[in-house]
Amino acid sequence: MRHPHHFKIAFALAVSAGAWGIYWLPQRILEEGGLTGGWGTIAQMIIGVLILSPISIWRKFKGRSSGLELPLTGLLIGGGFICYALSFLLTDVVRALILFYMTPIWTTIFEILFLKKRPGIERVITLLLALGGLWIVFSKQTIFPLPENSGDWLALAGGAIFAGGLIRLELIKTDGVFPLIFSFFFYGAIFNIFAGFALTEYLGPMPSIQSFISMAYFLLIISIFYFIPTGIVILWSPSQLGAGLCSILFLSEIIVGVISSSILTNEPFGWREIVGSTMIVVGGILAVVLAPKKN
Repeated sequence: MRHPHHFKIAFALAVSAGAWGIYWLPQRILEEGGLTGGWGTIAQMIIGVLILSPISIWRKFKGRSSGLELPLTGLLIGGGFICYALSFLLTDVVRALILFYMTPIWTTIFEILFLKKRPGIERVITLLLALGGLWIVFSKQTIFPLPENSGDWLALAGGAIFAGGLIRLELIKTDGVFPLIFSFFFYGAIFNIFAGFALTEYLGPMPSIQSFISMAYFLLIISIFYFIPTGIVILWSPSQLGAGLCSILFLSEIIVGVISSSILTNEPFGWREIVGSTMIVVGGILAVVLAPKKN
C-alpha cells in the first residue's frame, strides 16, 4: 500500500528536485571563480565527504552502516549526477535538463527488466509525452533528433545511470538514509575524479590550489544548506515511493531550470523548449494523479 505520508513525501521530493533546477547556477559561479571544467563538482563532492566523514566514522564504531559498503549504489547515483553536472558546462542548460530527465523512460525499462513490473496506463502516457517533448525540442533540423555534442551525450548517459541508481535505492534496505547520502558523495567523488581526468580534453586541466581555496567558503555554504539537505530527500524517497514515481516527480526540476536559465542567461528558450518541457511535466503530473494505490 501507499506510504501513510505519501503526498507529503512526494511534495518534499518535488520541492527538492525543483531546487536542483538552479544547480547550473553554482556550477557557473564555480567556473567563474577558477574551478573550471568538472573540478568545481569534484570540490563539491569532496567537501560533502569531509563534512559527513565524522558521522560515518562514528557510525562505524557503533557497528552501524557507514555507507562505504554501498559502492554500486554510490557509483550509480553519484556517477549519474556527475555526468549531469558536467553536461551543464558543455551544452545549453535546457538541453541538459531535458535529456537527463528522460529518466522515467529508463526507470520503466529497468523496472520491466529487473523488477518484473508491468507499466500501467499512466506510465505509457508519461513515456509518450516525454518522448514527444524530446522530439519537439531536438527536431529543429532532423526528423529523428539525436544529441548534438558531448554535453548532450553526458546528460543522456547520466539520466540512464541515475535511473539504475533509483532502482537500487528501491531494492536495498539500509540503516537509515545516512549510508545512502555518504555513499553518494564518497563514490561520486571517486567517479568524478576519474571522469575529470578522462575528459580533460573537453573540461580543461586541473585548476590551481589557490582557486580551490578562494571558493572554499562558497562550497561549504552550498553543501550545508543546499546540496546535502536536498540530496537526503532525493535519495531517501525511492525507498518510500518507488523508483518510477520518483523519476517522474524529479521532472519539477525542468520547470525551475528552464525558467531560471531563460531569465538569468542568454541561452535559447523558444516555443520548442516551452512546449517540450510542458509535455514532459504534464506527463509527470498525470502519472502521479493516476498512480495505483498499491506499489
